[in-house]
Amino acid sequence: MSLGEKKVVVIGGSSGMGLAVAKMAANEGADVVIAGRSVEKLRRAADEIRQPVETRPLDVTQEREVKEFFAETGELDHLVVTAATGVTGGFLELDTASFRQVFDSKFWGQYFAARYGAQRIREGGSLTLFSGVAAAKPMAGLSAYAAVNGAVEALCRSLAVELAPLRVNAVSPGIVDTPAYAGMNPSERKKMFDSLAARLPARRVGRPEDVAAAVVALMKNGYATGSVVCVDGGYRLV
Repeated sequence: MSLGEKKVVVIGGSSGMGLAVAKMAANEGADVVIAGRSVEKLRRAADEIRQPVETRPLDVTQEREVKEFFAETGELDHLVVTAATGVTGGFLELDTASFRQVFDSKFWGQYFAARYGAQRIREGGSLTLFSGVAAAKPMAGLSAYAAVNGAVEALCRSLAVELAPLRVNAVSPGIVDTPAYAGMNPSERKKMFDSLAARLPARRVGRPEDVAAAVVALMKNGYATGSVVCVDGGYRLV
């Protein structure tokens, strides 16, 4: 199955893994729409992709905005939702508002996109959600992420049944070197990544392109649905 001339919408496509998905899809001939909150980041992303892409500002946590976004976007072939922000912290230290923030961004954002986007997806198309390694490998300080990623994976499997024959899958990344870590001191970031890489079976941390390749494969595989594809270098095994 080719992505040539298919309309691919990537929410969260202005940076990191979402941008890598948009690049890869555009290079395969897809008509790509990227959406995100920052107009400036969208502009820079479009320049970086170096292919004709449409950019659309969108706050995926706002249900009305998401509904209007898809009404204006019209029919599409593949929808990918990577957008999420959040916080980390110990369960007893993290306040309820912060915990809710993680769900508002990562769960409810994907829920809104699925609710209003799925009905626009043409026959043979797909919806790809994003969970994360914390769902399968609980770690101290990441209880909010463990909970929200588990919820996303459950939603994925349920929608694969309820929305069939629309294909619904999820990708579960591990540690990926993205702009999310840009605020760290460079030497501290390198030290952290080197330490993690030494523990992983893959012996390195992930790159956005690693995750994008899995997303594109799911879009093109007409027999894949209800799957949670782990792209974590074996992190959940150690």
